[in-house]
Amino acid sequence: MAGRKRRSDLWTHFLYIEVEKKTECLVEKNGKKCGHRMSGKNTTNLKRHLKAFHNDIQFPETASVKKVLCKKMDKPTIAQDFFATRRYNDNSSEQRTKEEGIAQWIGRTGLPAHMVEDEEFIAMMAKMDKKFKVPKRRKVLNLIEKMYNEEKEKIKQNLATARRITTGLDIWTKKGLTASFLAVSACYFNPEKNKPEHKLLNLKEMVHPHTAESISTLVEESMQEWGIPREKVLTTITDNGSNMVASFHTHAEVATTSEEESEMEEQDNANDDDDEHQEGEGDRYDYGAIERTPCVVHTVQLVVNMVQKEPSIRRLLDKVRHLVNKFRKSSVATEQLLQKCALVPVKDCPTRWSSLFAMISRCLEVKEHLTAVVEYMGWDNLQPSEWQKIGMLRELLLPFAEHTKSLESDTQSLSLVVPALLDLKNHLSEFSLAHGRIYKDAAALAQKMLSSMDRRFSVFLDTTADNFSPLPAAACFVDPCVAETLLENDDNEVQNVVRKAEDYIAHLVPRRVHVREEHFTDDEQVANEGTEEPESTPAKRCRFKFFSSNRPSRAKAAKTINIRQEILKYKEGLSATSAEVEESGIEYWLSQCCSTVFPTLKPLALDLLAMPASQAFTERVFIVTGYLSCGRRNRARTILERSAFLKVNKPK
Repeated sequence: MAGRKRRSDLWTHFLYIEVEKKTECLVEKNGKKCGHRMSGKNTTNLKRHLKAFHNDIQFPETASVKKVLCKKMDKPTIAQDFFATRRYNDNSSEQRTKEEGIAQWIGRTGLPAHMVEDEEFIAMMAKMDKKFKVPKRRKVLNLIEKMYNEEKEKIKQNLATARRITTGLDIWTKKGLTASFLAVSACYFNPEKNKPEHKLLNLKEMVHPHTAESISTLVEESMQEWGIPREKVLTTITDNGSNMVASFHTHAEVATTSEEESEMEEQDNANDDDDEHQEGEGDRYDYGAIERTPCVVHTVQLVVNMVQKEPSIRRLLDKVRHLVNKFRKSSVATEQLLQKCALVPVKDCPTRWSSLFAMISRCLEVKEHLTAVVEYMGWDNLQPSEWQKIGMLRELLLPFAEHTKSLESDTQSLSLVVPALLDLKNHLSEFSLAHGRIYKDAAALAQKMLSSMDRRFSVFLDTTADNFSPLPAAACFVDPCVAETLLENDDNEVQNVVRKAEDYIAHLVPRRVHVREEHFTDDEQVANEGTEEPESTPAKRCRFKFFSSNRPSRAKAAKTINIRQEILKYKEGLSATSAEVEESGIEYWLSQCCSTVFPTLKPLALDLLAMPASQAFTERVFIVTGYLSCGRRNRARTILERSAFLKVNKPK
């Protein structure tokens, strides 16, 4: 039995004879030994002999029998257990896909990476997939960093292909004033995907004080990091803080200095500088300098906050707040109101947009139920005349809330600025006339708000203002959905804004690029003349009809005429369309043929229509960062920018 384990329970009934190479049965039956001999010592033959002639002898089941029994009882064998728990290969697609999913979850939620080493997490993943091997903390961090770098590289490529970019800035300070951050975002039209995009670029930590110099330095660092040239930035949208305004004075000074130096170098080589200077003389918008555009929604809220300065209106609002605070402090009153209407009063917040409108709207919505609960609690209620005045105040603030909601979108809202402002001004004028006899204080408030709008939004509506910017009017002009508000308006000021918008659009055309494309040397001109097409193709001959090697090219003047012709053709197309345009402005321009009808105006219109009217995008970024830095993650510094970047810029 050398080399094989001897089964004592079986060989007690047999004897192997080495000389004869046979096995003899030793079982006694009826007082006599069986004596049956079998060649070899195969245990299978021995068991067959016992089963055939001595079936009264019992012995334990073998492994093969156990395997059959386990299969009948649906119990996994040892081999089955091995194959069931066999892990994925580290380089397999299944393992990598699940690891990347965990890395995305950890990276975009800001959760600690050591969570993957928690016993409960490992047990949960084992129940989901036994073959999956949960990665360690270090590997998850490496995957997150890899994903972060890949996303940054994709956005860098998109920024490189974008024609014009609008940036947004805002500052956020954590609770407890432990840290401050400057958010930098970029909005652009992606020509590859044919849609506008708004991405978070940086979340840079700032040190106090938040001076204009520090803001300017961080913005320059961000532009250099992402490879955004100054010429690509149409404007930067910020709030009306003094430090933000002062930071762009610094930008303007630097841009002016650099442009003066470049102009001195180009004067010797430019043959038609006089024509270009003649058209651009007196223009304040300097293509190549980063200019600041005030956030429209922030400025609208400054107008709305004038409601707090009217004494009679302020006393009424204080009563409403006092009543709302009573409900928020009384669980009995809140529970009764919930049982009646399933709604509770909303408290206004000074820094939240349209919060005052939300508070008085909710009070009017639950007025009957709220009055019943107030009487049950024995509190002082508002008088009927005061409720009527609240309704009138809601009527005053309703258009502001509606336009705020439309102007706070991430993209495609700049074209709505001028129509919205004109609509709000007309609303205030009509409101003061309608309520001037009954509510004189409300009518006076409307007049004050109208004066405030004229002063604050002169940058967009008053062409004689020193800081006038035609950018929103230009975006409105190229939006066929709202362009009629400007073109069909007979007011002289509105028509002046339209003319400024057309001049601005013509000014934005990069003429020098087109000059290089259409300029030919003397040798190239001779070659073109030598290979001139026959008379059957007059279109190509007309292209060089006035070209001569003895006369300097007038490509810039021709380009100016072309853009003016495209603008005129666009206006004629709008006037010919009697019905309203159902598609959006971007869809309209994407449907136009770029190479034949609007070769210059179409890409410019797409870039203008993609721009936002506010920096609400960065405000929403800080909602994310507030969540990512709350609780035990309060000291997060290095991963905060990465987590916010991955969460805000995730594909939608």
